[in-house]
Amino acid sequence: MPPSHRDDSLMGRFDQHGLSRFRARDAVWTTFLIAALLVVFAGDSARRAGEQMNPGIGRDVVLFFGKPAGAIADALPFAQVADNATAWVRPDDDLGGNGSFATLTLQTTGVPPVTPEAFDPAQLGAKPAKPRPLKTLLVTGDSLSTPLDTSLARDLAPTGVKVLREPHLGSGISKSFLVDWGQLSVDQVRKDKPDAVVVFIGANEGFPFEKQGGGEIKCCGVDWATEYANRIRAMMNTYRAKGAAQVYWVKLMTPRSKARADIGRVVNAAIDVAAEPWKTQVHLIETIPIFTPKGYRDAMPINGEDTIVRMPDGIHLNDTGAAFLANVVIKRMGQDFALQR
Repeated sequence: MPPSHRDDSLMGRFDQHGLSRFRARDAVWTTFLIAALLVVFAGDSARRAGEQMNPGIGRDVVLFFGKPAGAIADALPFAQVADNATAWVRPDDDLGGNGSFATLTLQTTGVPPVTPEAFDPAQLGAKPAKPRPLKTLLVTGDSLSTPLDTSLARDLAPTGVKVLREPHLGSGISKSFLVDWGQLSVDQVRKDKPDAVVVFIGANEGFPFEKQGGGEIKCCGVDWATEYANRIRAMMNTYRAKGAAQVYWVKLMTPRSKARADIGRVVNAAIDVAAEPWKTQVHLIETIPIFTPKGYRDAMPINGEDTIVRMPDGIHLNDTGAAFLANVVIKRMGQDFALQR
C-alpha cells in the first residue's frame, strides 16, 4: 500500500498522474530559443544600453555581446515590428521635430549653437596651443588707450613686434556721430591685418541709442546694456578675424565720479556678455582687482611703495599706471604668443 503522505522528492509522481515532465536538455534549448528571439526582436536595445553605460569593464562586456546582437537586429525587420507592437506601452510624443537635440545644428533661428570658440582650453584641462610669433599688434580705443599704447610699444620694441597705435580721442561706442566703431574696426582689420588687438575704450559712454522707428534707449538699463553688448560683440567678432587674431579687451577700472562709475559698471557687464562666444580668441583684462579693488583710489602699492597711478581727472591712468597695466597685458599675451622680452 503506497504511503499516505506526499513525497515531492519522487520525480516519478508526474508519471503516476499521467503528467508530462521536461528534461534538462529541454530547458537548455528553451533558453537558447528565448535568447535568439531577444536578439532578433530587441538586439538593438542591448547595444543601446551598453553605449549609455559609463566606461568600465561592465560596459565592455555588455557591448561585447550587444554590438553583434544589434547588428543582427538591424539586418532584420523584426525589431521595428516589435517596437510598433509595443508602442502603446510607452506612448511618447514625437520628439524628433523642431526643438529636439537632433535639429540643433540645423536651426537658423531661436537658440544659437555653441561653437568650440566659446571654450577656453584651460577651463577644460586641455593642453594649450603652442605660442606663435606676434608680428603686428594693434592698440586702439578712446583716450583710455593712451598712454597704454606707448607703454606697450616701448616694452615690445626689443621683440620686433610692430605696434600700431590708433587712439580715437573723445569717441565712444554709444556715440557714433564722432566715430562709428563698427565701421572703424572693419577698416582697421582690413588695413592693418593685426595678429592681436588690444582695446581699451569706455571713458565717453552713456549716450542714448536711437531706436529703429523712432525714440531712444537711455542709459543705463537692460535695454541699453543689451544694445551696447551687441555693438561690442560685433567689434570683437571683427577683431578676432574669424579666429586668426587674438583680442585683449581691457575692462574699465572704477573712476572717481559716481555717475561715471555707474555707467562703467554697466559697460563692464556688457563686455562680459559680449565676449562669451569666443573665449578662445577674446580675452578680458580685469582692471578693478588691480587698480580699484575697494573703490576708487589715486595710488596703489608698487614695489612696496604707494605710487600715484591715476591722472588728476580721476578717469585715466598716468604713465606709471599705464606701464603697470602694460605688463599685465603682455603677460596675458604671452600665453598665446612667443614674446622674447
